[in-house]
Amino acid sequence: MTKRILSSLAIIPLLIISGCGSGEAKVKQTKSGSNVNETSIDVSTSAEQGGYGFEKVAESLGYKTYVLSEKDGTFFGDPNAVKGGTLHYIHSNFPRTLRIIGQNSSQMINSRIIERLCYEALLGQHPATLEFVPGLATHWYVSDDKKTFKYRINPDARWSDGNPIIADDVVATWDLRMDETILMPSEQLSFGKFERPVAESKYIVSVKAKTVNWRNFLYFSGMAILPNHILKDLDGTAYLDEYAFTMTLNSGPYTIPDDKIRNQESFILERRDDYWAADDPLSKYMYNFDKIKVSIVKDNTALEYEKFKKGEQDFYTVSQARRWVEETDYESINMGWVKKQRVFSERPAGTSGYYFNMRKWPFDDKRIRYAFTYLYDRIKMNREMYYNEYGYMNSMYAGSVYENPNNNPFIPDAKKAVSLLKEAGYSKRNDEGWLVHDASGRILSFELSLPKTYEYMATPVQQMLKEYGIDMQIKFVDYNTMIKNVNERNYQVAMLGYGGLIYPNPETSLKSELADQNDNNNVWGFKSDRVDELLPEYDACFDQERRIEIVREIDGIVSDVHPTAWSIVRNYQRILYWDKFSFPKWMFTRYQGDYWDVFRYWWIDDEKVQHLENAMANGNKLPQATMDMKFWPNYLKQNN
Repeated sequence: MTKRILSSLAIIPLLIISGCGSGEAKVKQTKSGSNVNETSIDVSTSAEQGGYGFEKVAESLGYKTYVLSEKDGTFFGDPNAVKGGTLHYIHSNFPRTLRIIGQNSSQMINSRIIERLCYEALLGQHPATLEFVPGLATHWYVSDDKKTFKYRINPDARWSDGNPIIADDVVATWDLRMDETILMPSEQLSFGKFERPVAESKYIVSVKAKTVNWRNFLYFSGMAILPNHILKDLDGTAYLDEYAFTMTLNSGPYTIPDDKIRNQESFILERRDDYWAADDPLSKYMYNFDKIKVSIVKDNTALEYEKFKKGEQDFYTVSQARRWVEETDYESINMGWVKKQRVFSERPAGTSGYYFNMRKWPFDDKRIRYAFTYLYDRIKMNREMYYNEYGYMNSMYAGSVYENPNNNPFIPDAKKAVSLLKEAGYSKRNDEGWLVHDASGRILSFELSLPKTYEYMATPVQQMLKEYGIDMQIKFVDYNTMIKNVNERNYQVAMLGYGGLIYPNPETSLKSELADQNDNNNVWGFKSDRVDELLPEYDACFDQERRIEIVREIDGIVSDVHPTAWSIVRNYQRILYWDKFSFPKWMFTRYQGDYWDVFRYWWIDDEKVQHLENAMANGNKLPQATMDMKFWPNYLKQNN
């Protein structure tokens, strides 16, 4: 989401004349850095109602804002950044929809690329401190009882068709998210905590939370906003259909034109030359590429890597330790034309591993889940396959203060696994060597559907299980089919990974009422009365230490139920990139800390492009980059 500063919104008496069709349009430049067509300037709304001059009365009305200062340095982009050029990126699957709301919109490509680059929220968060900063709204108000929030929308903010962004847009967006026909029940869970927002004036919107919840302000402030003049004629079903593969009007710095979308092949984001906040101090040094081309190489990391090596992709994140160690010793890297770095940050690890569908046999039996995990020898795989590059995940919140230190580490133990299997009724094998149930004679066999590119991770586990009589059948499907099956609960076990949150939100993954519904993050069918008791306490608790205690207890319960055989974890990102870019000195942001930051903060450096071209033409070396980039660990030491 875009972050920008509030400054005085009085109009500077400077007119810039530019051609517009057959006539001329006058453009006023405001102190907020926006260029707004003079004919669309609102002079009728008073300062008290959120119009121009609001900053003069804001404090007396109880509103707050964030003012950019010297200490912010390059956190909102580097002043040396230059606009221009095309960034080439390859992704492993085409998004199941281009929408950011509703069914099938929960993939990372939707949230990390489309939402962050094309849409905006009322507020953002400071990349280094997590303080709230202006977004579409310049000021915000929180009542003493922490249940009522008000936002003053920037009168300069514009949709891509030139219409102003107003309070009605916020109301309409909430209405859409609360429409059950968008087939995304977690939206109703999150935003159902609020009463319907109220447009108090053209630019001031208020909302009242039904209960006190420390995350209410965070979530409502971060809600990406859509235009009312589009949504007012649509219900949820029509919205899902009409905007499956076309963009709504948007307010952000990029858009995806319909003629730049090639289904299952590619799409291109184009930087808007009419972006309303292009010159705002909190966004002017970001969003530097004229175009971002996202090409699809479906479930074939080897081909994707070859395309990077040929220069068809500008950067490549190396997820496979074997590739990082064994396949990065070639000319372009040795000559310094391609940089190779590990970037450390405070990015939450998330969760990954084998997710069990506890609604279905055989993983409705806890003993089978435990036996699988004891036979899943992560230590051996890390040593023999991953060059000991990883640690071991034993929590929903691995590596964070929220991890329960008493969780069972599930050190591989075949004896325990065999004992549990016998206890579950699997003590005998058939003539083919498979375990069969003592009473029913049913073979302990289940299916794992996954993309072909995951095969190297799954087949060793398949062999580990086979040795003890468990038949895990591997079926290859593309990524979108795998996710569709998971969302429809049409699976037994799945190999999945979910990104972590800076502030955990266990409710949307662990609340019992979601267990029997499709299209939400409770993919396992997890239910727990105790967790259901803890969730509202967590939401209402403003004491961070107590919140840590609550999540640790939840984490312990989850570990005991064991809906996931957790995998391995690392606290850095491995990246290769052609040496034609510059970026802020921190490279990736502190808490996001991954390659998605390339889209927002990096830029093409023409001088580096020239040096690279000359070096490649003449066979000259360029300087090597420092392997381990530890700006944020060092920053943490210096500021503690």
